[in-house]
Amino acid sequence: MGLAGAAGVVATGVVVVRAERRRRAYTPDQVREQLHMRFAQVTSSEAAAETAAPVTREAVGIRRRIRRLFQR
Repeated sequence: MGLAGAAGVVATGVVVVRAERRRRAYTPDQVREQLHMRFAQVTSSEAAAETAAPVTREAVGIRRRIRRLFQR
């Protein structure tokens, strides 16, 4: 367990460091651009889903109940 555990810790550390380097490699403008693109994708898919299946009054009531449960 000792040698295998140490190897696992080292491997995990390497993965974390690589991910951190990739994350820090982006400029603030690049991050902002990516966020805007994701937002546009989400809003366009939500709009398409709403036009495809109109929300019934019953579904709205259920959504409110679920939101109230999670707010508590």
